[in-house]
Amino acid sequence: MIVDCAMYRDGRRTEGADDFSDALALCRAGGDSFVWIGLHEPTEDEFDLVTQEFGLHPLAVEDALKAHQRPKLEVYEDSLFVVLKPVSYEPKGDTVTSGEVMVFVGDSFVVTVRHGEESPLKGVRQRLESDPEMLRHGPTAVLYAIADDTVDHYLEVATELGTDLDELEAEVFSPQLGGSRNTASRIYGFKRQVQEFRRATVPLAMPLGRLSGTGVKGAAVPFVDEKAQPFFRDVNDHLLRVNESVEALDRLVSDILSAHLAQMSVRQNDDMRKISAWAAMAAVPTMIAGIYGMNFDHMPELHWLWGYPVVIALMVVLEILLFRLFKRRGWL
Repeated sequence: MIVDCAMYRDGRRTEGADDFSDALALCRAGGDSFVWIGLHEPTEDEFDLVTQEFGLHPLAVEDALKAHQRPKLEVYEDSLFVVLKPVSYEPKGDTVTSGEVMVFVGDSFVVTVRHGEESPLKGVRQRLESDPEMLRHGPTAVLYAIADDTVDHYLEVATELGTDLDELEAEVFSPQLGGSRNTASRIYGFKRQVQEFRRATVPLAMPLGRLSGTGVKGAAVPFVDEKAQPFFRDVNDHLLRVNESVEALDRLVSDILSAHLAQMSVRQNDDMRKISAWAAMAAVPTMIAGIYGMNFDHMPELHWLWGYPVVIALMVVLEILLFRLFKRRGWL
């Protein structure tokens, strides 16, 4: 569905033609105007009209309709196609959810296609409309604002993930909670969420590198004002910080999982030592009782007056010696 459609002239929203092609013609004739159309999960029929009027490339249109794309930047003859993946984080469920925003930038137009409920663009549009000086830069300003808003949310999510990981680390190394049966599954689930976050942030480095002029070729990107490169460079710097945080989170959660598994292994070894120690202590009186329970005729101790108390005393002494030995070695 079309969420919003507006024409901007000299940094301010203006009333324009109802027809897309007429509005685009007016903007191109004026020179300082552009059209911004926002869509949310459009159907193929809904997107056909936009595709025809703005001459969008069929491959980019297919990506925009099907979604499930990696962050990327593609240059076509009549437009620039950028894919961003905004994310949100639910601390209670330790869940990272990603959406997608596709941005078509061309001569005097911007078309945004959003999938998912993460990072609605209404706030971005309102902030831009309250800053005419920024909007005067045309479609480039829209692309920059969307990228900046997306990466700012990355920073917030990275901070929240770091906080929750600190709590998980404290739980793992807590004497009371370190052996919880659900701890390993929680750690593994948290690692999957970090990987989901990573799939949104890491691939974005290359597109932002090209937009900021720091890519491999360092050449300007069509339909993007070269004067905007410092602004995209600032967004790229923030993204580098996010990616560093993501790498640190991934390493730390792997280390925590390894530490937890090592703890569980040590604890199981301790349990086995205790079981073995108690079994050894139980074996001594069992062996002695077994010998005297074989009912042989020629066993002098059976007819000795002090035989029974001596055997019982021997059992007690041996048990005490074994207990002290195992206790000294930390088996009990």
